[in-house]
Amino acid sequence: MDQLKALIREVPDFPKPGINFYDITTLLKHPDGLRGTVDALCAEFRGERVDTIIGIEARGFIFAPAMAYHLGAGFVPARKPGKLPSECASISYDLEYGQDALQIHRDAVGSGHRVIIADDLLATGGTASAVVKLVEQLGGKVIGLAFVVELEFLPGRKRLEGYDVRSLIKYQT
Repeated sequence: MDQLKALIREVPDFPKPGINFYDITTLLKHPDGLRGTVDALCAEFRGERVDTIIGIEARGFIFAPAMAYHLGAGFVPARKPGKLPSECASISYDLEYGQDALQIHRDAVGSGHRVIIADDLLATGGTASAVVKLVEQLGGKVIGLAFVVELEFLPGRKRLEGYDVRSLIKYQT
């Protein structure tokens, strides 16, 4: 994972002073970096029976379809309200300074579907936790959550306690 971590650009004081932003676009533009990331995410769940990979808007859309392809599963996007054309299940959740919401098609996850939730970053865990609740409301079973980067100094993993959380690259400060 050190090779992948070396491809991530660290941008100090973005989006505001005191924040260190981990920019994965430099990893994505590197062919071996992108391939290695997708392969490593899939290796975390190889051998599991997976029905669906849910990608969280927007950067989860980069990894979830590739994972779904490699694991022989379907892909479902979790989107902001008003972006999906059919009947949706919705969930609102708290952000650090406000609220947000996500939706998936009501028929995207059925009773007993085995689901992996994928995104680029685990920070506070609010968004991922909301998608877990959405999946469970529809009768699905979350068998794992996959992240490229985890900020271990934030409470994301604790918020997802009881679930199988996998991350490739960890930052401690």
